[in-house]
Amino acid sequence: MNLHRLLQKRTESGKPVRVGLIGAGKFGSMFLSQVPSTPGLEVAAIADLAPDRAREACRRVGWDEARIAATRFTDDAMKMMESHDVEVVVEATGHAPAGIAHARKAIAEGKHIVMVNVEADVLAGPLLAREAESAGTVYSMAYGDQPALICEQVDWARSCGFKVIAAGKGTKYMPEYHASTPDTVWGYYGLTPEQAKVGGMNPQMFNSFLDGTKSGIEMAAVANATGLTPPPDGLAFPACGTHELADVLRPGNLGALHHSGQVEVISSIHRDGSAVKNDLRWGVYVAFEAPNDYAVRCFSEYGVVTDPSGRSTALYRPFHLIGLELNVSILSAALRGEPTGVASGFRGDVVSTAKRDLKAGETLDGEGGACVWGKLMPAPDSLRIGGLPIGLANRVPLLRDVKMGQPVTWEDVRIDSANAAYQYRRAMEAAFPAA
Repeated sequence: MNLHRLLQKRTESGKPVRVGLIGAGKFGSMFLSQVPSTPGLEVAAIADLAPDRAREACRRVGWDEARIAATRFTDDAMKMMESHDVEVVVEATGHAPAGIAHARKAIAEGKHIVMVNVEADVLAGPLLAREAESAGTVYSMAYGDQPALICEQVDWARSCGFKVIAAGKGTKYMPEYHASTPDTVWGYYGLTPEQAKVGGMNPQMFNSFLDGTKSGIEMAAVANATGLTPPPDGLAFPACGTHELADVLRPGNLGALHHSGQVEVISSIHRDGSAVKNDLRWGVYVAFEAPNDYAVRCFSEYGVVTDPSGRSTALYRPFHLIGLELNVSILSAALRGEPTGVASGFRGDVVSTAKRDLKAGETLDGEGGACVWGKLMPAPDSLRIGGLPIGLANRVPLLRDVKMGQPVTWEDVRIDSANAAYQYRRAMEAAFPAA
């Protein structure tokens, strides 16, 4: 990739890449831990709702007092992005409406924007990417998070001339997880509420990982960036180990896929609760096929694990390092003017789906909450039913009952039509008819 060589040149020129970070939570802290060991990369400013907490996060990850003193801390992200010494903005809040507002401000100020906030990307990423392109800035997924790593694998396979059959990630899945709430989540993780509290773990955030919402969000982002498409009935979460990727991930009657060229998440446990051998719980994969008989022969000669036909195989990465790898996106944007994954169309959407029978008058509590989980759907289907995006399902009152397992629609809720995030989402739908 030559990023380190390019960074060395910037360092020698006395012009370091300077970053403005919004949100010093777990992902942001992991990124901050790498800054002292990356000459030529500096953090000019950190915006967080609690600046003192952000300073303490810097201390916790190993910053010395001199580096902390040289960094501006603020609770005003918008003002931070107006500063001339910020070249790349990292949005790591995880709040979809805030993410859209921050991304648009960064673009308007001529800054590159790296969106750790995949919730915002799925809500309106195609339009944000178009806006950035028009402004001459980079809008990018965050390397280290699974969607960007999957996009990289898909790009690799296509650049080599292989047809991509499927791409995705691993997770721990059971059907009953869809009904999990912040009150029940720790039992599924094998923790007590007290243990989770000591670890500083947010139950609603961790519940989003468990109940299928985060998987849906990440696969929608991959679909919108790569052109792969979701299965029509949502993610199937087939149980699959790395040794059987090529065999299981085949379409139709041959395997677990609905069609060739789709996104899918594989489970690290079987439906009976037993562990999958060689699971990919923390990793990502791409399944692809040989374009000709000579390539099939090469697969055999070089010990490639394939399906019975010898034509299909898969590559995988067993883990991802989250914020520890974020520098790749920052440097790619600043030094090469390229994103590490970017939405190019509206292909996948994540629709709020009732966890239980919901009653008119209740107020939805958003991603990872007790009311709804986010189900991946093909974008045309979401538009056809008027599905309520999971990114706008927080603090929204229900106007009518919704049965368990049914999608919540725009007509089921009272939403503020003057809300900026709502308006931008609607503008995205108009600008990008579902592909």
